[in-house]
Amino acid sequence: MTITQLQYVLAVAEHQNFTLAAQKSFVTQPTLSMQIQKLEDELEIQIFDRSKKPIQLTEIGRKIVDQARNIVNESGRMQDIVDQQKGFIGGEFRLGIIPTIMPTLLPMFLKTFIKKYPKVNLKIEELTTETIIKRLNEGHLDAAIAATPLGYDQIKERVLYYEPFVGYTTENHRLFDKKELETADLDIDDILLLEDGHCFRDGVINLCKVPKNAVDDHFQLESGSFETLIKLSNEDLGMTLLPYLHTLDIKESERKYLRHFKEPRPAREVSLLFHKSELKMQIIEALRGVIMGIVRGAIAFHNVQIISPVQQ
Repeated sequence: MTITQLQYVLAVAEHQNFTLAAQKSFVTQPTLSMQIQKLEDELEIQIFDRSKKPIQLTEIGRKIVDQARNIVNESGRMQDIVDQQKGFIGGEFRLGIIPTIMPTLLPMFLKTFIKKYPKVNLKIEELTTETIIKRLNEGHLDAAIAATPLGYDQIKERVLYYEPFVGYTTENHRLFDKKELETADLDIDDILLLEDGHCFRDGVINLCKVPKNAVDDHFQLESGSFETLIKLSNEDLGMTLLPYLHTLDIKESERKYLRHFKEPRPAREVSLLFHKSELKMQIIEALRGVIMGIVRGAIAFHNVQIISPVQQ
């Protein structure tokens, strides 16, 4: 049994296709198939049911894949131990960031991080929280930045900062004359939301204390971007809520529409996520240090109430 064979098994389990798994593993399909067959012969079991399309794991195959993932992750610790002993911070590092954080946070820290750690080859993807958790568990991401707490047993969360919700309401809205907002002021019926799938949307729904299923009973205008929500609000189609960092880049002419909440301000918790196997911790800690150092100057809010990003 070899680490390479286990890596091939994981590739087939992920892609459910031998040819595609071979392409992703940069080997020929016969080579990959032969190595998996050798492993099955050695264990005297069948990992994959090849009669089904797409290929499915057998019952014992699912257990083998879970154990193979642990072994492959643990094998990566060897290089980690060497890198940490040498004080080396470098190599490929795959980072996922959710869409409502990427546009504001990434420009704040990326240049500084690259300059400080030039030997790290950052590969960054914009991904939903659901996809991030899946890829962290499968070993296809080294870390991620998302709203927390999420409560997954296999995933560790290290808080980076707390980002308050900020109201955006124009002259004709009933809340325009309020200097500060309260949670009780909010009415889900006239809040413009991000489209389904964004955890910030779920945070707003939780803030309004409305069951998620109840939102579908009302007429809603939904969008995939905060910029569109602002434009819709400017057309008097409702108010919206924005994350604080997004408001730093808002047009000067629109700043008069921003309304902060009374303390304790409702906020989302933003954290660095990584698998409990704790691979590449030297890069994770370096990234956390850079982000916290930069964001500390932009967000000085301490008296906050954390709003869960998990659907209630």
